[in-house]
Amino acid sequence: MQTYVALLYSIGLGEGRRLVMSDFKAMAEGLGFRNARTLVSTGNLVFEARATKVSALEQRLERAFEKSFGRHVDIIVRDAEDWLKLAASNPFPGESAQAGDQVAVRVMRQAVADEALSGLQARAAEDEKVLLVGGDIWLVFSRERPSSRLLAASNHKRLGIGTSRNWNTVRRLAEMVGSRQ
Repeated sequence: MQTYVALLYSIGLGEGRRLVMSDFKAMAEGLGFRNARTLVSTGNLVFEARATKVSALEQRLERAFEKSFGRHVDIIVRDAEDWLKLAASNPFPGESAQAGDQVAVRVMRQAVADEALSGLQARAAEDEKVLLVGGDIWLVFSRERPSSRLLAASNHKRLGIGTSRNWNTVRRLAEMVGSRQ
């Protein structure tokens, strides 16, 4: 058995409905995944399954999600080893220690091309940072501004399928999968 992390792009089901994590966990268990557990109410799932291609797990989860909840949602899956590498590659350890909620990574289904980085950096405020590490986009958001142009610039249309998680969530998911290795 292999441990995996699954990240939902959105937990909104339309018309003010939000996904309940216990329902998401039950859906995963219905697929035969073992030791399914969620982290916070933002669409994070850790589970065990037979070792298989990540893309096959993504497709399986997305089909089951649509069948169970009536809406397609992109789901990004990483195996435990890749998740631990992602967490270890955080290029902003100082900022993460000070304000883990202001540091985020956009976890991508397909690696982002290097040239996409310049477009994001052009939208960053003076006190914001953007780096591309292993095909994923790491961001440090401003504490001074209530909204950032980086968030809008790092969308599906510009960069492809991905979803963002702050450092606190990345770290806690790494702790969850690290204990299962």
